[in-house]
Amino acid sequence: MTGGLYSAFAPSQQAAADQASADEELVAQGRELFLVGCAFCHGKNGEGIETSDGQQLGPVLVGVGAAAVDFQVGTGRMPLAAPGQQGPAKKQAYSDEEREALAAYVASLGPGPAIPSEEDWSLDGLTEEEQEEAVVRGGQIFLTNCTACHNFAGSGGAMPEGGYAPNVRETEEEYVYEALLTGPGQMPSFSDGNLSQTEKRDVIAYLNSIDETPDYGGFSLGSLGPVVDGAVTWIVGIGVLVGFAVWIAAHTTRTDRKKKGQVTT
Repeated sequence: MTGGLYSAFAPSQQAAADQASADEELVAQGRELFLVGCAFCHGKNGEGIETSDGQQLGPVLVGVGAAAVDFQVGTGRMPLAAPGQQGPAKKQAYSDEEREALAAYVASLGPGPAIPSEEDWSLDGLTEEEQEEAVVRGGQIFLTNCTACHNFAGSGGAMPEGGYAPNVRETEEEYVYEALLTGPGQMPSFSDGNLSQTEKRDVIAYLNSIDETPDYGGFSLGSLGPVVDGAVTWIVGIGVLVGFAVWIAAHTTRTDRKKKGQVTT
């Protein structure tokens, strides 16, 4: 009876074998794509390549995990269109199936962060009060760890050596979570030991709340901070005042009376 029950309810060895075979096929497909589109910079086995002058052409991918590949390929940063200081976000070059295969292959090179699911950053199931508390916590975390680069409103900003922090308000929740998890470019990584899954979720909740908050001060000017505000004040504001003063001076009534003793011809 025990053997019969086990046979009825336990997963079959054939199902496990089929799943293993499917995973192997996905990894094999990912390796083919990797050799064509990524190996030139990252090496055939993800070991990275250095140029003759010691510069890193492509970093080592062993241990970066599937999440790093999903972020870089999903946001279009990889493959690079041309070498540069920083890979800009652009339209994705691979299909979703190809991206999944590439992520599976890189994940097979060494253990690393896995691709998160929507449950990791979703506020579903929380009460309205709990959601508000999550936004407040996320705002505190963002203002402490992220505003130095991404600006108080998440609009991005300049970085040293020609780099820049992107506008995170235009980034999908999945990629924000993966960026926190993997630390692309000059950004530090926030593993679950630094920021828990709940804290990452709270940061994303705060960023979503910014888009829903109206600009009570009028024109936001891109929310880029006091430098832009000051430049607009000087160039536009004072420029308009100077122009108005010149207009007043040009249209002021002038006397036609001649000085005493002046002879007119």
